[in-house]
Amino acid sequence: MQVDTSSLDLIDRHPETVYVLHERKERKLPMHQHIKGQLTYVEGGIAYIHLEAKTYVIPARHYIWLPGGVVHRLEVRFAATAIRNIYFSMHKDDQAPFYNKTGIYPINRLLHEMIIYTGDFDAEPARDTAEYQFLITLKNMLPRVSQIALPFIVPTTTNTRMRPVIDYITNHIAQPITLTSVAEHFNMSDRSLSRLFQAELSISFLQYLKQRRIIKGTEMMLHTGSNLTEIAYETGYQSLSAFSATFQQVMNMRPSEFLASL
Repeated sequence: MQVDTSSLDLIDRHPETVYVLHERKERKLPMHQHIKGQLTYVEGGIAYIHLEAKTYVIPARHYIWLPGGVVHRLEVRFAATAIRNIYFSMHKDDQAPFYNKTGIYPINRLLHEMIIYTGDFDAEPARDTAEYQFLITLKNMLPRVSQIALPFIVPTTTNTRMRPVIDYITNHIAQPITLTSVAEHFNMSDRSLSRLFQAELSISFLQYLKQRRIIKGTEMMLHTGSNLTEIAYETGYQSLSAFSATFQQVMNMRPSEFLASL
């Protein structure tokens, strides 16, 4: 996995400008922050943005908006993943609530074409150029076309009691695990484990398990040749209909609709 920090200093070198960075490679950056707001669009594959207490999972044809000052790190695990980053000055961003909140959003055809079009731009277009004006127009569109954020967020923790539980769930995601079975594995009561999830992750056991399974299913849709029935069983569901119902509940679309959007 490549660790490349060469571009980080360049992004905020001129806080009033827009910086464009497109790449396709496996990458794992250290924790850092920008003065500028960050749009990261995943054109193909899947990417992960880690914050101090949660991880955002960004599937293909979606983007994440990060306000300036948010400490994070980007992780790309698959070389086929194409990432398009645009970093914007935060000037006047307080005039629209959208720019001050981290969120993952699906992309429409117009926004997709606009982002792809920036692939030939200079890294830092001068403010008196058409390229710069195009980028500002793109930014101004975001609150209008991105009104519903997707819940592709997994809470994380460094708690020594919680970490083994999270690892166990991740490694046994295909099995019919329950609150009781996990509690018994760690010699805990159901109530103690339930309280631990609420205290450390601010989420219930069932909510966490549901999110992990849907994210795993999404990863499989993007990076394996498995059909939806196989994915359903590999993520712990006893039927495709059960997987589809949960997927729609989390993503507001059925798995087949998600695949068709890629």
